[in-house]
Amino acid sequence: MKMPWRLAALSCLALAMPAVGSARAETNPVVHASSPDGSLVLSVTTDNDKRPEWSLSRKGRLLIAPSRLGFLLADGINMVRGFTIASSETSQGEETWEQPWGERRFVHDRHNELVVRFVQAQEDGARAMNLRFRLFDDGIGFRYELPEQPGLKTMKITDEVTGFTIAPKGEAWWIAGGEWNRYEQVYQHTAIDAVSTAHTPITMKLEDGTHLSFHEAALVDYAGYWFKRADGQSFRTTLAPSSQGPAVVRDLPFATPWRTIRIADDAKGLVENDLELNLNEPNKLGDVSWVQPGRYIGIWWGMIRGDWTWAEGPRHGATTARTKQYIDFAAKNHFRGVLVEGWDKGWNGNWFGHGQDFSYTQATPDFDLDGLADYARSKGVRLIGHHETGGNIANYEAQLEPAMALYGKLGVDVVKTGYVADAGGILADTRRYGDEPGAPFTAWHDGQRMVNHYLDVVKVAATHHVSVDSHEPVKDTGLRRTYPNWVSREGARGMEYNAWGAFANGPDHEPTLVYTRMLSGPMDFTPGILSLKGAEGVPLASTPAKQLGLYVTIYSPIEMAADFVEELQKHPREMDFITSVPTDWAESHLIAGEVGDYAVFARKDRQSARWFIGAVNDASARSVTVDFAFLDPGKAYEVKIWKDGEGATYLTEARHAIAYETRTVRKGDTMSLWLAPGGGAAMRLVPRD
Repeated sequence: MKMPWRLAALSCLALAMPAVGSARAETNPVVHASSPDGSLVLSVTTDNDKRPEWSLSRKGRLLIAPSRLGFLLADGINMVRGFTIASSETSQGEETWEQPWGERRFVHDRHNELVVRFVQAQEDGARAMNLRFRLFDDGIGFRYELPEQPGLKTMKITDEVTGFTIAPKGEAWWIAGGEWNRYEQVYQHTAIDAVSTAHTPITMKLEDGTHLSFHEAALVDYAGYWFKRADGQSFRTTLAPSSQGPAVVRDLPFATPWRTIRIADDAKGLVENDLELNLNEPNKLGDVSWVQPGRYIGIWWGMIRGDWTWAEGPRHGATTARTKQYIDFAAKNHFRGVLVEGWDKGWNGNWFGHGQDFSYTQATPDFDLDGLADYARSKGVRLIGHHETGGNIANYEAQLEPAMALYGKLGVDVVKTGYVADAGGILADTRRYGDEPGAPFTAWHDGQRMVNHYLDVVKVAATHHVSVDSHEPVKDTGLRRTYPNWVSREGARGMEYNAWGAFANGPDHEPTLVYTRMLSGPMDFTPGILSLKGAEGVPLASTPAKQLGLYVTIYSPIEMAADFVEELQKHPREMDFITSVPTDWAESHLIAGEVGDYAVFARKDRQSARWFIGAVNDASARSVTVDFAFLDPGKAYEVKIWKDGEGATYLTEARHAIAYETRTVRKGDTMSLWLAPGGGAAMRLVPRD
């Protein structure tokens, strides 16, 4: 008799069958565990060479075929062979915890856990290595835990050989790992077996419609990993390198970051998933009421376009007069912050990849830092600080404490940091922050040295009640749960690329980001270019309605209106949406969308009963159905709509066409929404009294 998939999975557990597809495992112990609903079944064993391996099935179908586990070492026998399973244990966990800010206020964590303890044979080194797996209904995370043990005090890891052999065929959306421009690339869409080496998150859609996202959680004191294809659909981790030899050097005991896979039936399940957050430790900072989400404007777009300069001179952007103009605009239009780039000394000359001349406490002669901080506070506005390093972290770390102390004293409670240097070109030294300076060397943005640096900056900033928005960052791995002042990052091609060439970010860029980069955490994408013009008038692959839709679809607790204030003033009806849309949410739902094609989000304001909807589209015109099932029953809502005008397309001057509508909706209503090529939409729903 054929059993339903869930009963079959439970039966498999009860019988302790060998790993699926691994007949050789019959002579080796096999440990099993399942997700709370039984849909995911994990098998852990060793092969005939005593190499640890794992596999995963979903709803009775093999998802991850037997895949290797272990480490390559610089100073001893590799930890890949000669292992046996010494013991294992299982446990369960369930809790609901509250975010101080985020896409949703409450996060539910329900998982089953398996710990498998491996011991290596005497002739192979006699090392102990534990694997901790957590199985959720919508994914899995696992990490290595290296306990204290005789004969192994420090691990010098040249690489990690965690494998992911994907059994079913499918397609992938990815960017190349290890390239000069870090994460700032256009996403490729290929078959899974055409991926080379990718950054994570990497998103896949299998032939049966199952959606996967491979990433990591809690990246602390370790190198970030790249997702490297070995053969066919077999992949493994490869760690970001170090110019000093081993990719990772750690004293025992320690645990690696979690290797994660989100697993869902559809795009919605992939997006509405808190796997990485749940695998991070709770808030370590205590009271973080000083971390304040909000909207901001900035002296930035003019430099990106080339109208102004970061360097001192006649076109210097960061002047006292211009900053006062922006503060006044912010106060009038209810923006919390004003970002000012180029305020400090060090921008003259070639700073890219050098950065030795930057000062983080001394302003240029035409910028009154103290006076402008006071002026901003008098208007109910905060300056947003800026620390560009040019990739020179040795210079930055030498000034980090006084720089953050200065911002704390002036009430500058958010700082945007920058690390503009080619990948592998960070200028560092061999010390840990707080130690005496060491020998200089170069590092990768996602290597162990930089992983530690980014977190050190966040920790020092927290002592002065300053939040951090990292540009040219290491990828987000959910550490905002542990350090809630790490409010946002860049980590992908942002709006700035649209200043440098026509359609530089194609129309499918944002509806791809939603299902790839955005699965890692908030992004400071800097929308709001209502003029739709970059340098010398080059057009954006967008419509005004899409620019508004970005405020809901590309999440960040700090959100910029990036255009010149003179351009923003030309669009009062669009500004009505921008100045009202929150940056902190009680609920978030993907109500329609497909990877790389389009996305429609509904989010509920944490501070009121209002809902907001945002949509972004690719190059194909389409009509989507907006279902208002998320609304509270029994209430009528007035919905104000900003949408693409008739005939709008990003390809011509018709890109500027926008239409407006107001109607009343209730729970259960639906509406058809037309999205132009490169277009989008925005809605504000306010309950009627």
